[in-house]
Amino acid sequence: MKEILHKISRRKANKLFATLFILCSLNAVGQTSKPMNYRKFDDKLLHFGFMLGINSASFTALPKQNAYAQFGLKSLVINSQPGGQVGIVSSLKCGTPYVRLRFLPSLSFQERSVLYTYKNPDPNATKDIFDEQRVNSTNLDFPLMFQFRTARLTNFATYLLAGAQYSIDLQSQQDASQNYADPFLKIKKFDIQGQIGGGIELFAPYFKFGIELKYSHGFNNSFIQDNTTVSKPIDLLYNRVWWISIIFEG
Repeated sequence: MKEILHKISRRKANKLFATLFILCSLNAVGQTSKPMNYRKFDDKLLHFGFMLGINSASFTALPKQNAYAQFGLKSLVINSQPGGQVGIVSSLKCGTPYVRLRFLPSLSFQERSVLYTYKNPDPNATKDIFDEQRVNSTNLDFPLMFQFRTARLTNFATYLLAGAQYSIDLQSQQDASQNYADPFLKIKKFDIQGQIGGGIELFAPYFKFGIELKYSHGFNNSFIQDNTTVSKPIDLLYNRVWWISIIFEG
């Protein structure tokens, strides 16, 4: 009886795999038989478009080596906060349709939360002391990147990105007068970041639609040390951001 049930199960499994194979084959044939949209896209030297997206900004934070002994700092944690961006796309073909130079000036809104945990100086205390500083930025970003794209599979392609970005923080308080009664973290107004990423492209009849993921990290320290209680335990802060964008090019 067990052998009969085993044979029946094997037959059902074979039929199932055969059905799945046929469906996958039909789907592949259907993809290759689709008409190729926007055939002239790769022939044009220059393309323009726009970008919309969201981001998650943070810092790479390095506290001072003696922060615990000198200030009682037990931990320094950076929490990412959500933001958004909008921009204009310019894309230049570099001799081959598989390599393009892309310039994407954009406006981005970013926020980071810096959490401090201090040792309570009271020997009888059972809880630590906590503090939080929020750093908001409104940036003008000027990323210049190389896009390395695969060959099109009908109306689909993937790509990689590599380049750098120059940013101007319009909300920076680097020149503002410090309030020592209620201090705040000062971040430099200008920053240069390296960028890498990748994405997918879908070609419609008259435009190209893309979804991409990027990562940025600052080359230089963005932190301004002004000897306040919130800045003294910190040595270095580097900007870092994850970006998710949708891009339309015509």
